[in-house]
Amino acid sequence: MMRVKSLLMTVALAVAALAMTGAPATAQAKKVIRINHAGADDIMGTEHQMFSWIFANYVNQKAPTLEVRIFPNSGLGQSRQVIEAMQLGSGASMHIGGMAEFANFCQARCGVVGLPFIFKGYDHVQRVLDGPVGAALSAELEKAGFKALGYMYSWGYRNVVTAKKEIKTVADLKGLKIRTIPTPVFVGAINAMGASATPMNFGEVYTSMQSGVLDGFEHTASTTLSFKFHEIAKYVAITQHLIDPTVVAFSNSEWAKLDGKEQAVVVEGAKLAIDIARAMSSVRETESFAQLKKLGMTITHPDMSEARAKAADVQKEMAAKLKAEDLLQQILAQ
Repeated sequence: MMRVKSLLMTVALAVAALAMTGAPATAQAKKVIRINHAGADDIMGTEHQMFSWIFANYVNQKAPTLEVRIFPNSGLGQSRQVIEAMQLGSGASMHIGGMAEFANFCQARCGVVGLPFIFKGYDHVQRVLDGPVGAALSAELEKAGFKALGYMYSWGYRNVVTAKKEIKTVADLKGLKIRTIPTPVFVGAINAMGASATPMNFGEVYTSMQSGVLDGFEHTASTTLSFKFHEIAKYVAITQHLIDPTVVAFSNSEWAKLDGKEQAVVVEGAKLAIDIARAMSSVRETESFAQLKKLGMTITHPDMSEARAKAADVQKEMAAKLKAEDLLQQILAQ
């Protein structure tokens, strides 16, 4: 199994290397494409950085008039501020983030893919994002000032990570202050499990865990590993309450500055990088859990059947608030 995983990583990097072949860039002034994301500067650790690295190498070699620059670790600002600036035509050219983050700026319907327990696995996510639901989300983003270049899987399900308390049953979450993305959908998902959702920018989580302001947070295994949360947290509860698809979004005003050939290269580079990042999702999730366990974290598997059963009512209620009942029905039916 490990041999297969290593081979997949080698193939991913080899494909990326092939993208770097092409004519050398000329000395003419270049249009700069700035990519912002909250992930770590870790190609093999975060979906966001792997995408960005592959995309940047492809575009920088194939389009001599373009220069892609990557700003990991929220290098251009926290997600909310960056997305807002993109709407106004400043700051980042591209941002990679969860649909829940963009739901604050486009029609609330964009948040429907962040509802708890709606996805059955990666194949299900792919059918949704590459089908009519994904097209509907892209149309909503377009209206809000963003061009969706594609969607990714967040490299795994989101689970609950706690500093001091081991979560053996869902009841153990009751009253715990769990950080989540500051959006109604994510807050509702965490509260539905009995925890006390605490909205907070991701950059503040580590120190808040250290100081005791937070009891825990929810995120993927790969992110937990890349940001070294194992240094301050002891437990991971496999709740699998969400797969939060990420969107690669380009500012419409920045997109308009590119000519047709440049736009075509950007689209090609994004597709290549997205395909590789998607293929790595289950591999990186499995490897990250194994590494976290080696680093001393205790991984528990609380029975989530009751929480899943209750989620049906939560899904309907939240979908109604989002005015996305039709999209929820399509997701559940696929």
